[in-house]
Amino acid sequence: MSNDLTMYGVDDMTAYFEDAKASMTYRFTGGFMLVASLMSDAQELMAYGSVEEARQMLNRAKYLQFKIAAGEMEFKNERIEA
Repeated sequence: MSNDLTMYGVDDMTAYFEDAKASMTYRFTGGFMLVASLMSDAQELMAYGSVEEARQMLNRAKYLQFKIAAGEMEFKNERIEA
């Protein structure tokens, strides 16, 4: 079993990251909404007892947060007015 599969629940985090950057959510809102969505989904998984899947989803959220902090993703789409 690959490290990505164990930690994140996906086969390839590089591919996951590229897919996340290509997503409509990211393009229209920014990385903050991707992270918030993953965290919300993890809460729902925990409510139904899927602790391991929730852990992996939270790891994906943290991965994206680190990408935002490193400047590899935008936190927010600047075209959207606050």
